[in-house]
Amino acid sequence: MKNLKLGFVAVIVAVLFSSCGYNKMVSMDEQVTSQWAQVQNVYQRRADLIPNLVNTVKGYAEHEKETLEGVIEARSKATSVNIDPTKLTPEAIQQFNQAQEGLSSALSRLMVVVERYPDLKANQNFLDLQAQLEGTENRITVERQKFNETTQQYNAYIRKFPQIIYAGWFGFEKKSYFEAQPGAEKAPEVKF
Repeated sequence: MKNLKLGFVAVIVAVLFSSCGYNKMVSMDEQVTSQWAQVQNVYQRRADLIPNLVNTVKGYAEHEKETLEGVIEARSKATSVNIDPTKLTPEAIQQFNQAQEGLSSALSRLMVVVERYPDLKANQNFLDLQAQLEGTENRITVERQKFNETTQQYNAYIRKFPQIIYAGWFGFEKKSYFEAQPGAEKAPEVKF
């Protein structure tokens, strides 16, 4: 009789878990984490291109030391900010964004310097790196958008009834989105 009661309780618990959407919440949480990793991956790709870009420019513009050092320092700051995907708070994402914005700004200043060197602008290595950097910037935009879409699906799911009850019980919390930085409504002027 005792085994029958335990079996009955186990069946009830299994039904509750399956009907509460727990497994789906786990899957969706993992999708957000995976998409965050992809965002970091494309930012890392950009960071990996920068040393080659700086070295190419350095060969033509050695006396632009301050600008080149600024890019290297911004890259270092951007790659040092690592966010735990289980703690995607607005503050964490803002910290990540600020580091990446610093790098974007330094790259913009570097491209302004490049304008002063016609031979550099015609250099095939530089042109290849420039094209790769532009492609990477597009990838960043796409991956950030995918991250926000995945996060939106997860957040909507855990906030619906009855999942909202179970999400709280099991510690599934709302995730934060990438948001535009202040002043982002004005497009930066970058000349190549």
